[in-house]
Amino acid sequence: MELGIVGLGRMGANMAERLIRGSHRVVGYDPHKETVDRVVEKGLVGAYSLDKMLQKLSPPRIIWLMIPAGEPIDKAIQDMLPRLDRGDIIIDGGNSNYKDTVRRSMSLQDNGIQYVDVGTSGGIWGITEGYSMMVGGSKEAVEHLKPIFETLAPSPDKGWGHVGPSGSGHFVKMVHNGIEYGLMQSFAEGFALMNRKKEFSLDLKQVAEIWRYGSVVRSWLLDLISQALTEDANLTDVEPYVADSGEGRWAVFEAVDQDLATPVITLSLLQRLSSREKDDYVDKLLAVMREQFGGHDVKRRK
Repeated sequence: MELGIVGLGRMGANMAERLIRGSHRVVGYDPHKETVDRVVEKGLVGAYSLDKMLQKLSPPRIIWLMIPAGEPIDKAIQDMLPRLDRGDIIIDGGNSNYKDTVRRSMSLQDNGIQYVDVGTSGGIWGITEGYSMMVGGSKEAVEHLKPIFETLAPSPDKGWGHVGPSGSGHFVKMVHNGIEYGLMQSFAEGFALMNRKKEFSLDLKQVAEIWRYGSVVRSWLLDLISQALTEDANLTDVEPYVADSGEGRWAVFEAVDQDLATPVITLSLLQRLSSREKDDYVDKLLAVMREQFGGHDVKRRK
């Protein structure tokens, strides 16, 4: 199977490489020529404009967008639309607001173009571990794309699924990220409490390793915490600034719209906002966890 990928940042490039290893033909475009060249070395068919990428794909074309949510997605669709044909499929694999996804899908229907949203989790580790994918769109489109999802997933029948119509994939991913906020906050607070108990001189790396096996709180996040603490248990060079990329906010807004109390997710979001005002071990560890699983930038002390 062949597809085009627009956006060859770290995650887009990793997905392209995993697909190439799975014997898919991948044509890739990125505004930065050197970024394209880097993935060409892995077997990518390079394209240096959207036009060239579309020309190198056979109809019906599959175009996977791995670019920032919001206006960049709308602009990419607008740029491609005059060159697309009925039956082509656009996949949004980023963290778009599900309401934008529903709007885009309805707009493209009149042009006979399918719009599939794939809430994607796995961060920088997906290239080796596989990606968790929450897929929204028509049954026909998702069935056609099945070989791609089976290649990207941890295994063909695990870690991905068609969850509903257009918008549902990004909706489920929004909730996923809200839960992630709460889990991260809980781990960070617990380790901060142990770090504060100076008279016990606890080795937090050792505690993380103990909990990784047999404990009811064992998880991938805990694995990443253990790895981060190996590098610097006191997180001395990490600024206590925790970014949020939007999904947690959207989850809280949605909960309010649905008259549903989500205190843990809401408070974890507020804690991220407050991190910009104080110096706290909790926030340092939250920042490091985001770096470990997603490759997100961490502010370091100079």
